[in-house]
Order: sequence, then structure tokens, then C-alpha cells
Amino acid sequence: MSYLIKPQGYKALLNVNQTEMGIKQIKDFFQQNLSSELRLRRTTAPLFVLQGMGINDDLSGVERAVTFPIKELNDAKAEIVHSLAKWKRLTLNIHQIEEGYGIYTDMNAIRSDEELGNLHSLYVDQWDWELVMPKNSRNLAYLRQIVRRIYAAMVRTEYMVYEMFPVIKPILPQDITFIHSEELLQLYPDKSPREREDLIAQKYGAVFIIGIGGKLSNGEIHDNRAPDYDDWSTVNEDGYKGLNGDLIVWNSVLERSVELSSMGIRVDKETMELQLKERNNEDRRNLFFHKKLLNGELPQSIGGGIGQSRLCMFYLRKAHIGEIQSSIWPEDMRREASEAGIHLM
Repeated sequence: MSYLIKPQGYKALLNVNQTEMGIKQIKDFFQQNLSSELRLRRTTAPLFVLQGMGINDDLSGVERAVTFPIKELNDAKAEIVHSLAKWKRLTLNIHQIEEGYGIYTDMNAIRSDEELGNLHSLYVDQWDWELVMPKNSRNLAYLRQIVRRIYAAMVRTEYMVYEMFPVIKPILPQDITFIHSEELLQLYPDKSPREREDLIAQKYGAVFIIGIGGKLSNGEIHDNRAPDYDDWSTVNEDGYKGLNGDLIVWNSVLERSVELSSMGIRVDKETMELQLKERNNEDRRNLFFHKKLLNGELPQSIGGGIGQSRLCMFYLRKAHIGEIQSSIWPEDMRREASEAGIHLM
């Protein structure tokens, strides 16, 4: 079901031509900064992978992948990727990427089950990145270090946008705040996860919420995560579970929190076994990717995705992701958006 937020009195700060110029400059500038910060080499990514190999990501486990038959492979099914968390780890191994270095790529996906709105489109574009971790770095301190470096690139990019378009004033704080999803629950016990994110993002401007996917003290999870890429079960130095999380910021146009990146230290053999069991997904152990990981053939890594259109939307102070990318929208949404001064591509 689609849902449209219509900010009162909204008027785009940039015209269409300025917007297109801004999108290109942001993408060029940010990916170069990301690459330099984390020592990532650009690589080419697939748009689709073979079904049944465990390479495609299952996201929260309910989204259906877009599939099609391949004539030359006896109608074997291919799937449009959801994201590339598992593919990237396989690629690190194939390319024999050294410890402390990694890869990034432009990931383009189709998520046909998305509930369309200001932040969600059928078309997903993000920078997917993956880094071979140094030995003995499966800890919270290392996760925080990587998050800070990514956030530093985001702050620099916002200032570049201001230099290009002075009408857009920087709003990101210089430092990002870290909080565990359990601490967030204790802080706002009577609120939903979505409401808790809004409150903490509005308070600090930019927050990294740790431990997405594992059960909290109320028996619920903050948000769903597949069991076979991020580690959401390891007890960390703070005594809470999880070595992953979401980077969220306060969107002053929509007056709500917005997730710009999901990332984490990836599962090792022990944590994947545990998480597959917890989610009743132990049948995946026999899939191509999972067998390689369980056999110790894949490097320990950290990685994630950073939404390209969402990042541009935030920097250019747009009210709808459809002002950044061209996609398909319900006609009633197009009409409502136009009436509210939001012009979708």
C-alpha cells in the first residue's frame, strides 16, 4: 500500500537542471571519498544471479525476487538481485583482496514488493561495499571506526553541496551518535521501533543504531535482518548483542528519520550456524554460498549498502525519492504529489 508524506508549503530548492547536476556531483564526490576512506576498489556487479545458490539476499525473508527463465540454460531461473552482501564476499575471495582492503560497486535492483512512498521505490540503487577485516577485529570498536569513516565522507559531501548550492545549508552534526537498539528500547519503552528512530534522530541529527535483527528484552526485534550475512547475535563489549546496525539521519523536509545505510560485521561459521537455527533456516546450509562459508573458504569481512537516491534526496532537500530517480508510481500518488508541489520524474 502506497503512502505519501506531503510537507506543508513544500517547494523544491533546486530546479530540474540543477537537481540533475547535483545528483551527478554528489555521486561522483561521495563514491571517491568512500573509496579513499576505506581503501575500496571499484568492481562491476551483476544485475541478476542464478536462483537456488544462496547468493541473492533475502532481506527480511519475505520479499519476492523478480525472476525470469534463461533459454540457453534450459530455462533455469535467474533472479534480479535484492542486494549483494553474499556476492561481495564471494568476490573478495575470487579476487584475493588483501586484509584491510575491499571493493565497492553500483548495485541496481528491482524490489517489486516494496510499499511505495517518499522513501521507497521499485528501483533501488546503492553503493554496495565489502572490506576484508584485519584479524581479531570482530568487535564493536572496529564497527564504530568504520561507521565514523563513512560518516566523515557524508559530512564532507554535504559541505560540497553547500559550496555548489549555497541555498542548501549543512545540517549534519560533525560527529555521529551510537546507541544500541536495546538502549533505545529502554529509553522509549512505550514507542514503536519507527517512533524510537524518529525521536533519537531528531535529538542527535545522525545516529547509528547497533544490533538490528536480534531479539530485544521485550521479545521483539527492532527490525528484521536475514540470518546469513550480518552478525546480530554476538555479545559485544557493551554487553548487548550485535555487530551490525543502521545509519539514520533526521530529514528536516519530511520531519522524520531516514535510514541511509545498513551495514555490519559479517557472520562467521559459528554465528551463521546459530542465526540459521534461530530463524529455522538450517536448510540453507547446503546452498553454494553457505557451504563455502561453513567450509572456511571465505574471508571475514565487514560491509553494507548506502542508498544513492536516498543520499541525494537528503542532500538536495527533496521530499520524494521520485524527484531523484525515474521509476513507476501509482497515478493517485503522482496526482497527490503534484498538488503538493512534488514533481516526480
